[in-house]
Amino acid sequence: MFEHSFQKRVRYGETDQMGYLYYGNYAQLYEIGRAEMIRSIGLTYKDMESEYGILMPVLSMNSRFVRPALYDELLTIKTILRKMPEENITFHHEIYNETRELVNGGSVKLCFIKAGNNERIACPEYLRDALTKYF
Repeated sequence: MFEHSFQKRVRYGETDQMGYLYYGNYAQLYEIGRAEMIRSIGLTYKDMESEYGILMPVLSMNSRFVRPALYDELLTIKTILRKMPEENITFHHEIYNETRELVNGGSVKLCFIKAGNNERIACPEYLRDALTKYF
């Protein structure tokens, strides 16, 4: 299992009329978590696309709202890979507020495709190699 955490502060423009983080912004927090997790193992989405020609479209997303995240609150985005990716990769997310209370939980399932022809492929070997030490 591989876990990674990253912090992000809730900005005014991300909130609704109640001062809560707008629910539609949680997908962006999940993306931040995924991108920073991948960056932590020495890869980037940009490199995966430009150097390796691999894209990762979202297949499904689930989200559970536990309590509101508030304006100016520093959130911790915890991203977890529970198993080594094969045909798909599923990122599990837990978002915590400054007092370490769970705000939101969710998961995002993605697949791997070749840029240009959109052919589905298994998890690229370079990504599996970078993740091996965690599993």
